[in-house]
Amino acid sequence: MNTQQSFHLVLIKPSHYDDEGYVIQWGRSAIPSNSLAALNALAMDCAARQVLGEDIRIYVEIYDETNAVIPTKRIIQRIQNGCGGMIGFVGVQTNQFPRSLDLGKPFLEADIPVVIGGFHVSGCFTMLKTMPPDIQQALADGFTLIAGEAEGQLDAILKDAYEKRLKSSYDFLANTPNLEGVPPPILPASLVKRTFRRLSSFDAGRGCPFQCSFCTIINVQGRTSRSRSADDIEALIRANLQQGVWRFFITDDDFARNKDWEPILDRMIQIRETEGLQLSLIIQVDTLCHKIPRFIEKAVRAGCHNIFLGLESLNPESLVGAKKRQNKIGEYRKMLQAWKSYGCTTAVGYILGFPADTPSSIAHDIEILKKELPVDIVEFFILTPLPGSEDHQQLYERGVWMEPDMNAYDLEHVTIAHPLMTKVELAEVYRTAWRSYYTWDHMEILMRRAAASGEPVVKLMFLLFCFYGCIMLEGIHPLEGGVVRWRGRRSRRPGMPVEPAWTFYPQQIWSAFRTGWQWCALGWKLNQLRRKVENDPSKLQYSDVSLTPTSGESEDQLDLYQTYGPLLTVKSLAK
Repeated sequence: MNTQQSFHLVLIKPSHYDDEGYVIQWGRSAIPSNSLAALNALAMDCAARQVLGEDIRIYVEIYDETNAVIPTKRIIQRIQNGCGGMIGFVGVQTNQFPRSLDLGKPFLEADIPVVIGGFHVSGCFTMLKTMPPDIQQALADGFTLIAGEAEGQLDAILKDAYEKRLKSSYDFLANTPNLEGVPPPILPASLVKRTFRRLSSFDAGRGCPFQCSFCTIINVQGRTSRSRSADDIEALIRANLQQGVWRFFITDDDFARNKDWEPILDRMIQIRETEGLQLSLIIQVDTLCHKIPRFIEKAVRAGCHNIFLGLESLNPESLVGAKKRQNKIGEYRKMLQAWKSYGCTTAVGYILGFPADTPSSIAHDIEILKKELPVDIVEFFILTPLPGSEDHQQLYERGVWMEPDMNAYDLEHVTIAHPLMTKVELAEVYRTAWRSYYTWDHMEILMRRAAASGEPVVKLMFLLFCFYGCIMLEGIHPLEGGVVRWRGRRSRRPGMPVEPAWTFYPQQIWSAFRTGWQWCALGWKLNQLRRKVENDPSKLQYSDVSLTPTSGESEDQLDLYQTYGPLLTVKSLAK
């Protein structure tokens, strides 16, 4: 077909800037973008159905900026040589919004339409009566903003872009789509290979029934479970298996509350146990999932050996204040021990900066986490009022100060004032929390627990290597980490100086050499620790307080219950 009859749709998942103003990019990034996978599937479906007409071929290009440099000039040239095109920034989180605007401006200057979707835009549209300055500026600059989900809507957007009549904004929030029968998320193997461990993703469903005040998902995707069918999930997995992809992150905010979790897991069990095919899954669940009959057993049989849980806090007052009433600290140990009994690796999110938190209370709680809860990996975050959450809405409507730079809303920076700690103190508490949990003594204990529970010690060692290294060596949250970091000299944030080549490149070479050596030393030391644990003849007999089932009086002796047990009897907390 003549190039004049080609329409180029370019989908980009943006990264964001680090504290020095450089885009965070890696040779291989940590986790895939499910938004990019979902939009890629929808775009390929539009191309196959020739939604712009039989004489117009839609070319789809996809980029994840966390592991690729965006070839802006080449993209502009290809679009200008065709019959048009559109740039779509997908799945844009709040901290990625400034980067999207900077990356999109050259396309607008070339008269190429640019649309931005994702949780930041959707969260602002659904929760705020008046748009914040960054949204207003984006509209003024000529960007098209899309709120809501693209299923059932992409055809119309593409037609508007092709006919050069794109609106300034589209609001699809009231039209939450049925996910059955729509093209499920998929990424080509070439892009999956640019993620750590060749990990892909899909959402088996959307929506969450709970009411956490810091959460954006319940307000953007709703609180009603919408599921893909087991047939769709099976087809998706088989398509990936054919291209050599068998590791998946299921991005449901709470897979245990997916109304179709059981038939979906049954299909996966068939694939693994009947057909003998490889399948490895990471899932996110809540702290009461162990009470759902058959859930843990079937999840493990389906290949779910890596479990993420939103623990958030040990303090019941903080949990109730954040409307996370589904978290019962009395169930934490039972739930974690249940996963451990199947040899699973557990990772929990833990939020710092709730109103009652102090440096001493956080330090005390981390020691409880280490000694009394059999959790492997702890991911620390700073309480952040993300646009789209109830927390942000209330602060915004009251005119309370919040950090104006959206790039800082990455859950690693202090963005609001804390009643008991200064900004500097909370930032230091965040850094100290990582150092306090990931000590060498505790990492040895974690490996010993793994060996005693049937969890592969080498897998846990690999996770400790990644988490410890990203924080201690790279200064980056592990979820934003990757393999071999690069910095583009000219991709620095606007307003910050471009460093001279004769100083920039020697610094980068030295930094890469120094950090590479530190990574190697860390790997060697952790491997020595692993060998020590695995060569211990009594490794299977290891036990400690966290692994020991307790009840009644013995449970009351735990520091967890002595500290927070009295709060559980307060009537206001029981409501």
